[in-house]
Amino acid sequence: MAPQALRDNWNAAWHALGAARADEVLCVELQRRYDEPQRHYHTLQHLGECLAWFEHEKELAERPGEVALALWFHDAVYDVHAHDNEARSAEWARGAILSAGVPADAAERVHALVMATRHDAVPEGRDAKLLIDIDLSILGADSARFDEYERQVHAEYAFVPTEVRLPRRRAILQRFLAREAIYATPRMHALLEARARANLARSIAAMA
Repeated sequence: MAPQALRDNWNAAWHALGAARADEVLCVELQRRYDEPQRHYHTLQHLGECLAWFEHEKELAERPGEVALALWFHDAVYDVHAHDNEARSAEWARGAILSAGVPADAAERVHALVMATRHDAVPEGRDAKLLIDIDLSILGADSARFDEYERQVHAEYAFVPTEVRLPRRRAILQRFLAREAIYATPRMHALLEARARANLARSIAAMA
């Protein structure tokens, strides 16, 4: 997504939440975070891909501004050695929204959406389902992009010995493949489900 498109999405999200203005300094800081050197997949490329999907599917959202901000913040904190990245990202989002004078209920909903990206439970509600489908859209990408994604993920965790990293990665992909449905929203399911299953099966087999 082009820089101006990112900025337009950011401004529209805050406008939808009723904020007096969008924090331009925060927008720049979040983009800087997504450009940190330890990141290979969880980068501006991933954020841009997510927001591009959002622009196509936002009519499905009950509160599109909240979904957009949850996407902006969902990987705002990314420490490859930590296990609380989503929680720290969610706290940052909640604080930023409250600081902008937006009602607390919106801040709590965005916090919950970011926490949903832990992928440890089936999402509930239209906005959570859309958010998670967008975050998982990479699984249904064309084979070249999916293979690049897998290389990027392995690069982020290159410090983990191969004999440990490969079985863990295989187990993560297997959990997605074992789901009755990977995508919950009808259009993304129709567009991506079959390709995601083919990508996952191929990647799992390659790590066997």
